[in-house]
Amino acid sequence: MKRVGILGGTFDPPHIGHLIIAEEVRTALSLEEVWFIPTYTPPHKNASQTEAHHRIQMTELAIKSNPNFKLNSIEIERSGKSYTIETIKKLNLLHPDCDFYFIIGADMVEYLPNWHQVDELVKLVQFVGVKRSGYELQTEYDIVKVDIPLIDISSTMVRERLRNNKTVNYIVPEAVFAYIRGESLYGFKQSN
Repeated sequence: MKRVGILGGTFDPPHIGHLIIAEEVRTALSLEEVWFIPTYTPPHKNASQTEAHHRIQMTELAIKSNPNFKLNSIEIERSGKSYTIETIKKLNLLHPDCDFYFIIGADMVEYLPNWHQVDELVKLVQFVGVKRSGYELQTEYDIVKVDIPLIDISSTMVRERLRNNKTVNYIVPEAVFAYIRGESLYGFKQSN
């Protein structure tokens, strides 16, 4: 069986924290690939700030230098609220040769009891929890824990920095920043 990590999120925008998490989990668990799956509308957050086609393009640019990273647009194609259980059922059906490892941050580990149909979901996929500043990896559910370097970066912080005309050098990949600049996303001002 092919061992595949799944990293879901709005990727609004993708940043180096996403890439570090994916690579650290990939190597720690000997995964062959990590699939980045942008959500259309996550059930636990407000709608993304940026249209799906921009988020897909930025995610492709962010991961293109790593041959073990792939983009999967299953949730964008489905549109509407994205429940993980629907995505996992579909992926298991489409890829019966894969064992999936769903990567989540410590904030989501704590939120697991509130996930849609979580008791069925944990039977369908192995969850992998990674540390995040200010959160513990405590849950009653079976998760694999992976220690990663603590990089306290969020897409919210990136958007805020761009709106306030602050640099995002080394926080987002250069290709992603070039795309943000070219598309004038997140209130970007040319002096950034």
